[in-house]
Amino acid sequence: MPTLAAYLIVVAVWATTPLGIKWSGDAMAPLAAAGVRMGIAALLGLGWLWIKRQPLPLHARARLSYLASLPGIFGAMGCSYMAAVHLPSGLISVIFGLAPLLSGLMLQALPGGLRLNRWHWSACLIGLAGLVLVFDDSLQVLVAGQGMGGRGVGLLWMLSAVTLFAGSGIAVQRVGAGLQPMQQTVGGLLLSLPCYAIGMAITGQTLSFSGDYRGLSAILYLAVFGSLLGFYCYYQVLARLSAATVALVTLITPVLALSLGSLLNGESLGVLVLVGAALIVLALSLFLLGDHKIRRQLKQLTKADA
Repeated sequence: MPTLAAYLIVVAVWATTPLGIKWSGDAMAPLAAAGVRMGIAALLGLGWLWIKRQPLPLHARARLSYLASLPGIFGAMGCSYMAAVHLPSGLISVIFGLAPLLSGLMLQALPGGLRLNRWHWSACLIGLAGLVLVFDDSLQVLVAGQGMGGRGVGLLWMLSAVTLFAGSGIAVQRVGAGLQPMQQTVGGLLLSLPCYAIGMAITGQTLSFSGDYRGLSAILYLAVFGSLLGFYCYYQVLARLSAATVALVTLITPVLALSLGSLLNGESLGVLVLVGAALIVLALSLFLLGDHKIRRQLKQLTKADA
């Protein structure tokens, strides 16, 4: 597949996934919709591996890698679907943009992680300010002793989701099982299915279909494109382009997701929330700039040693 086509597919899939999650909740209960999506994706992924004649490794390190992906596939996705009950799709995308910042902060506590520079720390402070603005109404209600409110609960679900997603990515990288992208995906998807079943049982959710075919189409779309094609194209561009170029996707998608939510789902956000979202995108820009500075310094040191 041409690199430009793969890159555009990644942007399109990541930008439309939050709206797909939002619509999925109209067809089925949140965890049921997520579980069905992962089940369909797992079956398609097994077919992919069979066609490519790739086995599904089950050695100890592979199993550990599948387990490391579970907080992302089950934890982050499950929390995102629960958050979508309370939040507009565009805001889901904006909060997910915090993942690189959280990953950088987590790596500070692990051996071998790159130390954050002043650009990174500035980004974290601006991102925190943006998050406070996004939470503003919910915090005021909480201070008044009236509970978090629906949006506040949704934001807490999303903060849990992005934290689990960031931690899972680091864990999979640290395991380093050397699996092919589709092997890693299918193994994690299969392992997540019992977790979704348990989650549904605990929350009392069922597989009942509401009759909303737009939501059902969204589940199928996310299974095929969000969980398989998007992932495949992401690894294609990651292998061919610089990490900085690929990371720009996380800057583009929140803006597109906000626009799609407004145009296709009639979503509107208050001025403070929009300002907070803009600050989060700015924070991500500064964080990527910090990464660029570190890579350039390392390259200069490598040349000097040579």
